[in-house]
Order: sequence, then structure tokens, then C-alpha cells
Amino acid sequence: MARVWDVPVQDSTRVRDARVAAEGAAALAGLDERRTAAVALVATELATNLLKHAGGGLLLVDVVPPPGRPAAAEEAGVVQIAAVDHGPGIADVPAALRDGFSTTHSLGAGLGTCRRVADDFDLYSVPGRGTVALARVGSARPAPALAHEDVPDAPTARAGGVVVPFAGADFSGDAWAWARSGDRLTLMLADGLGHGPEAARASAAAVRELHRSAHLPPPELLRRMHGELSGTRGAAVALAQLETGAARLRFAGVGNIGARLRDGDGWRALLSRPGIVGVHRPATLAETLLPWSADRVLILHSDGLPSRWVPPADPALLTADPAVVAAVTVRDASSSARPVRDDTAVAVLAPNPPERP
Repeated sequence: MARVWDVPVQDSTRVRDARVAAEGAAALAGLDERRTAAVALVATELATNLLKHAGGGLLLVDVVPPPGRPAAAEEAGVVQIAAVDHGPGIADVPAALRDGFSTTHSLGAGLGTCRRVADDFDLYSVPGRGTVALARVGSARPAPALAHEDVPDAPTARAGGVVVPFAGADFSGDAWAWARSGDRLTLMLADGLGHGPEAARASAAAVRELHRSAHLPPPELLRRMHGELSGTRGAAVALAQLETGAARLRFAGVGNIGARLRDGDGWRALLSRPGIVGVHRPATLAETLLPWSADRVLILHSDGLPSRWVPPADPALLTADPAVVAAVTVRDASSSARPVRDDTAVAVLAPNPPERP
């Protein structure tokens, strides 16, 4: 059951709250003093930028699996900080990432500092619509080890997501995770019934079973989860399993988890079966089999998103970090006039971007 920090940044007093949240996440991830200081710096800079350049926004702090490598169950993960706003946007993103650039006569070290300090950093901005800045900080990278035959190849896909707890709660009933077994990469999104700690316990049980049974195809994995979640409130669960060798995506779900797959220039909805994992499982669990290619993107989401949300269309966004895609999806589906009315989670599976020369 993972803690989630949701920090609205509307005035200067919340900058300290952002730093405290980042330090709490660093403790949960087991980061040392030096990396904790890096996390605190990034949170402070991103929160300050929200005030200076966007008139405020939202900071989401979480401990997540690495985007390019599914974490093992025993791994603590990395601290992820997403700054989300509906501000004026950034006209020249490359310039904004250079140290010394400023539109407010400040030192202009904010975004450049974040990119330099973080292990991963990405920024997506559209003038007139707002900005999402995302940073991840993990433990210090170990020295490169000698290659061994039993070390698996790097995954050909990456995953990322964001979670927004309902009403600023400490825990969200929604959770996402991904795991690897051989050439199978499985992305899961679970929505525990209701809100609060009991809902979070149900989704956490689904995460544990995913790590234990990632070698199984989605229908069988859902059956295992049904037994694991028995005695909890239960959860809606969707599983998307990429078989990298066969370039095939397998999908199965129970409950009201939404799924959209980018197919050519459009989006295709993938359907789950009615039911609640751990409480009422359908008698049959059919799966959908689809080809997977370098132009595919999959978005899973809980019912915290409005039913008529619109998938992203900007090709530049679809090649961004998957967690940025998730954060933009949440931002653009809600507003002050349409506030989030439930725990909300979005998880994205995308091919690795081509290597830059």
C-alpha cells in the first residue's frame, strides 16, 4: 500500500509542503542523504516554477517503478515528481531548459537544475494550454557490471503512470505496476473499490500478485488475483501483456478500467468484462490479442477520468515519457469546473524511442 503525495501549489507556503512531500517519498524509496537532497531540490524548483510562471498548479509525488525496467517486487522504486499546470505554457522549451534562461528576471536555474540533478527528466508544454514537467530520482547508479549470460536484454518498451488520490488523501485506491518474466512485459492498473486505506489494500494485493505471477497470461493472472483479493473490498483490474518476441499485445480486464490503444491515426477501445476481482469474477475471462509495433501506445485509466475524455492527438506528446503522457491525460480531462471526483490513475505503455545519433 503506497503513499501518494498530492500538493496543490497556489501560494509560497506550499513550496515547503512540496519539499516535505519529496523527502517523505525519498525515505519510502530508501534514498540516502545525498539523493534525498536532490529530490528535495527538484521538488522545490518545480513548485517555485509553478508559482512564478503558471500562477500555481499541482505537484504529484510518488514512488514508482523505473520507466524502462520493470521493478522486482522487493525493489523500492524511484521518486517521481510531476508538476502539472494550466498556465501560459513555454514557447521555447530548449531555451527554457538552459541554465540562465528566465522570463521573470530570476536566476533562471530551475528547469536546467532539475534536468541536471534528476536521473530522468522530461518536459511537455503547449503555449496557451500549460506544462507538465516530470523528474525521477533514484538511488545512486552502481558501477557498470560485467555482462552475464543470465542477464536479460533491455526491454523494448517502457511504462509510466501517475496517481491522484481523491480529495488529497494520503492513500489512493488506484495503483499501477509493471513486471517482467522472460519476454513478457505486463502492465497492470487496479482500482480498489471505494476510497482510502481499505481500497488501497485491495489494489496493493493485486500488485503483489502481479510480481509473483508475471509469467502467466492475463486471464490466468486475473484468476490468481481473484484468490489473492478474496477478503478485501475487491478491485477492478486490467492487464496488458506485451510479448516482445511475438510483437503481440494480450489484454484482459475485469471491472471498469478503461483502455485505449493507438491504432494508426486513431484510438481503439479495449473492453473488460463486468465484475470485481476478489468479489465477483466472470465465469469466463476472454482476452484480446493484437499486434504491437513501434507506433502503438496503450493508455489504461481508472474511472476517475470523465467518461468522455479525449485521448491525446499531438504526435510529439505520444513520444514523450509515458508518465508525461499520463499526467497530460489527467490534466486535460479535468479542470476547476470538472474536478476529480474519485481516485484517478493513468498508466501508459509505449515503445522505447529510437536512439538518438
